[in-house]
Amino acid sequence: MRGMQFSIVIPVYNAEEHLRQCIDSVIGQSIGFIENVELVLVNDGSTDDSGEICEDFQKMYPNNILYILQENAGSSAARNNGVKHTNGEIVGFLDSDDFFSKDVLSSVVEYFDSAPKDVEVAVVKT
Repeated sequence: MRGMQFSIVIPVYNAEEHLRQCIDSVIGQSIGFIENVELVLVNDGSTDDSGEICEDFQKMYPNNILYILQENAGSSAARNNGVKHTNGEIVGFLDSDDFFSKDVLSSVVEYFDSAPKDVEVAVVKT
């Protein structure tokens, strides 16, 4: 994957009920998903249909979505594994049962554009 402005890592474990909405909220960002966002989906050994959902989205957006399957090791391990595969200038995390508001990534860009240059971390309430 080429370098993107954002890398969003989602640890996935038995999340089929909410996963589509979660992923759609990243794809639907007003900043432009195709041009600006890579999505790293880390399946932490799900036993439901979460893996198939991840694979379907990865097939739809092969240049933007990376799908990783690992043995169950917990959400922290899944996040850490996902971070190893990011290329974005800004790395963010989203739980598989949550979703972003449409303009959250645009808000992050606006914040960093106006923040002092030594600010390297931001927390955004979705």
